[in-house]
Amino acid sequence: MAKVAKPKPARRTLDSYAVKHIGKTIRPGDCVLMRPSDSSKLSYVARVEMIESDSRGANVRFQVRWYYRPEESIGGRRQFHGSKEVFLSDHFDYQSADTIEGKCTVHSFKNYTKLDAVGNEDFFCRFEYNSTTGAFNPDRVAVYCKCEMPYNPDDLMVQCDGCSDWFHPTCIDMTPEEAQRLDHFHCHNCASEDQKNLLNSHVSTRQADTKVDTKRRRR
Repeated sequence: MAKVAKPKPARRTLDSYAVKHIGKTIRPGDCVLMRPSDSSKLSYVARVEMIESDSRGANVRFQVRWYYRPEESIGGRRQFHGSKEVFLSDHFDYQSADTIEGKCTVHSFKNYTKLDAVGNEDFFCRFEYNSTTGAFNPDRVAVYCKCEMPYNPDDLMVQCDGCSDWFHPTCIDMTPEEAQRLDHFHCHNCASEDQKNLLNSHVSTRQADTKVDTKRRRR
């Protein structure tokens, strides 16, 4: 007598699910922190796409879309990548509720730069990432300063009152402390001759002071 294969239990889609061990209700579209298999690694960041369970409401699983950290991408971390930057990848997976460590927020780049304070659960995303080819979308972003680098929100920058471009203090021969004391700033291209002379005088004086300090340390 031939055996008939049993049909797989029907699964149903849930609008939300209460993850008891974190005391949070998770819904599709929420971003979550997920436990890595290697405890020495940082928590993974993912966006919940769908929540499923069997017909009895048990065996709940989450379909997630992974965010990659710069270190996890083919190109690796670059100078302009922020410490809380992640890339929305094309990598989907199913995970159990047990691996969820907590909820987090992945902001747009613009909203992230407006935060008054950045918490442990705050991240930002400005690129989508193809995990197979290593390609990014968009493949180009605005660059700033004399060094022509994309903006890293972790770095201090000053804005020119003339052209509105942004500059790293080190790229305009200025210390971060000096940059923070500025009320107004004009880059070299926008400054008048008097402003340039004043700037050159300021730089020369500071360089001279630095040389004196260096000689003192050598004694």
